[in-house]
Amino acid sequence: MAGMNHTDADDLSTRIVHHDYIPPAGFAALQPGVYKASTVIFPNVAAMRTREWKDKSSYTYGLHGTPTTFTLEERLCMLEGGLQCVLQPSGLAAIANVALALLETGDEVLLPDNVYGPSLALANGELARFGIRHGLYDPLDKADLAARITPATRLVWLEAPGSVTMEFPDLCGQVRICRARGVITALDNTWGAGLAFAPFDLTGDGSRSLGVDISAHALTKFPSGNGDVLMGSVITRDPELHMKIKLTHMRLGLGVAGNDAEAVLRALPSIGLRYRAHDAAARQLALWLQQQPAIAQVLHPALAGSPGHAHWQALCGAGVTEAPCGADTATRGAAAGLFSVIIDARYTQSQVDAFCDGLRLFKIGYSWGGPMSLVVPYHLASMRLRPAPHLKPGTLVRFFIGLEAVPDLQQDLQQALERAFAADGP
Repeated sequence: MAGMNHTDADDLSTRIVHHDYIPPAGFAALQPGVYKASTVIFPNVAAMRTREWKDKSSYTYGLHGTPTTFTLEERLCMLEGGLQCVLQPSGLAAIANVALALLETGDEVLLPDNVYGPSLALANGELARFGIRHGLYDPLDKADLAARITPATRLVWLEAPGSVTMEFPDLCGQVRICRARGVITALDNTWGAGLAFAPFDLTGDGSRSLGVDISAHALTKFPSGNGDVLMGSVITRDPELHMKIKLTHMRLGLGVAGNDAEAVLRALPSIGLRYRAHDAAARQLALWLQQQPAIAQVLHPALAGSPGHAHWQALCGAGVTEAPCGADTATRGAAAGLFSVIIDARYTQSQVDAFCDGLRLFKIGYSWGGPMSLVVPYHLASMRLRPAPHLKPGTLVRFFIGLEAVPDLQQDLQQALERAFAADGP
């Protein structure tokens, strides 16, 4: 064909493999291109020997980055206010990468008592086998955190809010304590997603005088937005800290697929709209559930009376003087579309299970952040090692509110409540 230069090889199979057509430069579209590769081609041996993969200045191997993954990393840095990002195969992989990069035999890591369950399992399993100790602290008691930091403490994990029970800590106070003791802080920022608050600028004044050292994010949730991608990220602002994490990431052979990175890139532009929609719907339903006789307690950081609400208000509602569109104060600030309820202790586990099974629009399933509403009952006694006097007796059920119409979801909740919990109790 005119305009094409073909190899001198005679065999068709060889010419197909080595076809040297290059499309013209300058193509521009709304979405970035998807680059998928294990092998990266070098123009010559000198280039192969001199290219550097650590600083994103060039390409060496698919596992070390492509234009697609580099683009996603940079956009995530913008979202959370970081300078460096390393993509991970999952949120749990992000947590593990941080631990394995920063901890060694004889070190200690502190976890909040309401920590994400798999993170505690990692500490009890692989970290313990490597001679790394862990301790648990009360996330609502800064003095308890301060008392548990020892000379061996190298890393403190923070959760805002806590997993399942949704307590919101004094995040600024926790970071100050750790900074004063020279201990690295790592935040699971999946709930905040870079939208509820800025993890590297907790004062909110742009000075970055107070912030976490590391933000780990399960991109599986809001950045993906469709429940069809497993991915995580570790974001930092300190180059030395980033390089420790990046080198361990390389040695563990962690990577993400090009099509998965594309899926997150496609979803990112709408993350703000989706986050606000999930948030608004969740607050409406949480307030409604507070009025239902079978519900002993609603755990939602933005609702007055929820454990740590004042800390949420200080961090996520700071500077908000008016509720939008004349709405009440329950809509101020930012919060994810996630909350839990405690069903009164007079009802049995089988009744609670029947309530969850009886929901028609809410589906039973782990994770969250997609368009579909989800429900999961939890056995709280097996998840917490210390008393939690701020939680009322009963059975905990966690809800994620998707993008369905609120009246439809409320009607679904009402019919399931009426069927599972008779007015006169069990």
